[in-house]
Amino acid sequence: MNQMKSLSNSILFLCIIFSVTITAQEAKYADLLQNIDSREKTSLNGKWDIIVDPLENGFYNHRLQEYDKGYFKNAKMQSPSDLVEYNFDTSLQLNVPGDWNTQMDKLYYYEGTLWYKKDFNYTATSNEESFLYFEAVNYEAIVYLNGEKLGKHVGGYTPFQFNVTDKLVEGNNFVVVKVDNKRKKENVPTVNQDWWNYGGITRSVHLINVPKTHIEDYSVQLEKGVTNKISGWVSVANAKDGDAVSVQIPELKKTVKATVKDGKASFVINAKPSLWSPDSPKLYEVVLETTTDKIIDQIGFRTVTTDGSKILINGKETFLKGISIHEEAAFKTGRVVSVEECKVLLNWAKELGCNFLRLAHYPHSEAMVKEAEKMGFLIWSEIPVYWTIQFENEDTYANAENQLTEMISRDKNRASVVLWSMANETPESEPRLAFIGNLAKKARQLDNTRLITAALDTQGTSDDGNLIEDPLGEVVDVIGINNYCGWYYADVDACSSIKWASAYNKPMIMSEIGGGALFGLHGDKNEIWTEEYQEALFKSNIEMMKNIDFMAGLSPWILMDFRSSRRPLRRIQDDFNRKGLISEQGMKKKAFFTLQEYYLDMDKK
Repeated sequence: MNQMKSLSNSILFLCIIFSVTITAQEAKYADLLQNIDSREKTSLNGKWDIIVDPLENGFYNHRLQEYDKGYFKNAKMQSPSDLVEYNFDTSLQLNVPGDWNTQMDKLYYYEGTLWYKKDFNYTATSNEESFLYFEAVNYEAIVYLNGEKLGKHVGGYTPFQFNVTDKLVEGNNFVVVKVDNKRKKENVPTVNQDWWNYGGITRSVHLINVPKTHIEDYSVQLEKGVTNKISGWVSVANAKDGDAVSVQIPELKKTVKATVKDGKASFVINAKPSLWSPDSPKLYEVVLETTTDKIIDQIGFRTVTTDGSKILINGKETFLKGISIHEEAAFKTGRVVSVEECKVLLNWAKELGCNFLRLAHYPHSEAMVKEAEKMGFLIWSEIPVYWTIQFENEDTYANAENQLTEMISRDKNRASVVLWSMANETPESEPRLAFIGNLAKKARQLDNTRLITAALDTQGTSDDGNLIEDPLGEVVDVIGINNYCGWYYADVDACSSIKWASAYNKPMIMSEIGGGALFGLHGDKNEIWTEEYQEALFKSNIEMMKNIDFMAGLSPWILMDFRSSRRPLRRIQDDFNRKGLISEQGMKKKAFFTLQEYYLDMDKK
């Protein structure tokens, strides 16, 4: 323990040095239009023309120098050297949103560059601004409009936008996107990951029109520590100081007026709303209005705090009965691209008896979060700081912080999100603690009403068994533990007798437990890959967890089998991680019912 304290003290010093630039300025949200479902928008989804470009000849000349703008001509893609091979008029097509891996057999394992192109019509309207909005592109996107480069975005799971008001033309326009999903050591995540690296424009694309003076962002939630005061702010683009903003909650018969100063209007509403909870996921219509713009959102109000090792929702101890989920579609597999595909996964989690979801290992779509909120799920939302990223690389940190900022910016008004997760299974080191410590600091600057967590897989041993003493425990509010007893260590039967202790008086969520099974493969409970083995593993781990008095919840790994290039075992895995309780074709394994029974028994107590 003394050694741990010494390490913590040295790391604290590193954190302070590393975070000077963060603490010296006010926390800034990402430049993202909030609640795009409430906007006037034109969908750019559908068929896009594509060109596969593994050598990036459409981006670099033969000297590996980036071409100047002007190499898009008449809706064709041509370089100054007239690469006649690059012509969208004769190219193949893919669906957007969607990944390229599951749409075209030859792209199943492909990691590299694809060019996407879409034509659309535009009619100009006075006193409006237009934004080209991408819900997500994996991983690096360079966007061009009518041959002009708009900019670049890095990160595969968060939204980004460009103001294209002065770049659109009357009539036909075309957008081209260079998408590159090559893994790099300096990226977040890094080259090594245990889920499929789906490339492409994986979520929807919109052209969004707003009034020139428009509501661009807002925050509406209970003031920290109380349940009778709703506070927040509304950011209005191109506003003048003194402009009026109205905030209405009709069901509560509340309307307040605020005035803009330096682009933002702050407000307080004295009201006592019915609180959102898993048992009663109440959402209120909230109307934000200026003289030129109006947005309607559905917002819930709740509190989330801790008391020692307990997690409290609205002041009431709540045990998080959860499951982990990857954003992979059932039946067809590949990326989830629709609300209906979200609902399939969410309904399975509800059938399992869950009130909690760990959305791993990256921010899931806005549709997933909103549908989960309607159904009463508490949410753990995570950025892909995963395994051994480059913790000493400043650019890697900037990338991670940007993904964190975009995640929080998009979902800060969702009552369902109660945990922001900074990382998953990162090895102990001084740079790692400084890196994640600063992410936690940034998250708290952006949002001080939710809890901070991270999933750890580093535990020591003591006379009491497994001891949680990772120095990162000092940083987080809730400790996540990934522990694969019966799969990566120990015999299945031994798991039930393992004891746990913690160096921290904080809640612990068993964020991962589990083991693999191929649906339909049956045998002895000691035979690996059988449903009986997975069932026995869950039973033994459940007995272990029943004896952990500081455990506040769990999110076993995982709801459904998902693709992973780390899992090639023929006739068993076939490129799937088989730790799911449900097969990718929707068939429930025996362990599904074991966990379901555990959750149902909790409800009876």
